[in-house]
Amino acid sequence: MSRSLRYCYNEVAPFSALVIVQFTEVGVNILFKEATNKGLSYYVFIFYSFAISTLILLIPLPFIYLRSIGLPSFNFSLLCKVFSLGFLVFSAQLCGYKGIEYSSPSLASAVSNLLPAFIFILAVFFRMEKVNLRSSSTQSKIMGSVTSIAGALVVIFYKGPTILNAASPSQPPSLDSLLVSSQRNWILGGSLLAVAYILMSIWYILLTHVIKLYPSEFIVTFLCNFCATIIAVPVCFLAEANLGAWKLKPDIALVAVIYSAFFSTIISTIIQTWSLHMKGPVYVSIFKPLSIAIAAAMSVIFLGESLYLGSVVGAVILCIGFYAVIWGKSKEELIEDDENLTLSNLRFQSNSMDPLLQR
Repeated sequence: MSRSLRYCYNEVAPFSALVIVQFTEVGVNILFKEATNKGLSYYVFIFYSFAISTLILLIPLPFIYLRSIGLPSFNFSLLCKVFSLGFLVFSAQLCGYKGIEYSSPSLASAVSNLLPAFIFILAVFFRMEKVNLRSSSTQSKIMGSVTSIAGALVVIFYKGPTILNAASPSQPPSLDSLLVSSQRNWILGGSLLAVAYILMSIWYILLTHVIKLYPSEFIVTFLCNFCATIIAVPVCFLAEANLGAWKLKPDIALVAVIYSAFFSTIISTIIQTWSLHMKGPVYVSIFKPLSIAIAAAMSVIFLGESLYLGSVVGAVILCIGFYAVIWGKSKEELIEDDENLTLSNLRFQSNSMDPLLQR
């Protein structure tokens, strides 16, 4: 593989894919909120999302499995870890979507900024990230993470003057109007969202470990969704006893469920699993704050909201933070490549010298 192709595969592809993931997650949050406002039960939403995604993944599974010759076999320990992944992602979605139902997608995007910090702490604790405070790459990753979170918070909490007026007079409620809603629901929603992102942080770390033991993103994604579906059956059916709520009509509810099942539960999970395998949990999590900038842009383009100075300033700060983290990760990888090349050369020289020494 040439150097340019290797760069595209190792750097450009993960970056582009993870940006797309943030678009899909913003979209599913907006669709979910709109669907629940029109009567969709969030237990029904979660169950159908996992069940439909599992059925879709089941179709190509035999072909993927047959081509994945050489993969290690499943043992009890690995199956327990995969089941734990399913439990974590189900619990995280249960808390997360309930938190959005009590509050708003705006608060969900704000709380998601905690994810990079949670994952960085866990990654350091489990020695998945190298921390050398004297190293410029480590300093760049730390400063980039903090800068990205700061940029996202600027978008949320600083409005500023209007740069571009909306064409449509009807706008969704702003953060100020949301904050004057029921304080009890707002605090409860924020607490549930915080729990959801703590669970997702653990899910990222465990998934990184599992994908190293069983390096097949598609199979791991299927098993994770299958386990989540098994857990969802008793929980969701007991929680939502109204049989009429399980009938989906061809409206926004059906669109939200199908969109979530295909783009969020399948595509996003496969991309994030592959990116975790390629780049590690900290790199993947640092893209979370980007959802704030994407939500602001989508609101201007599709919802007719006005563009404010705070959104532009926050987006610029986010870009600086992204560049710093990516630069730090790239520098670490270059150093590791140089070390591996040097070690390989030393081994080759040692093997070449052995016959001469034996003489």
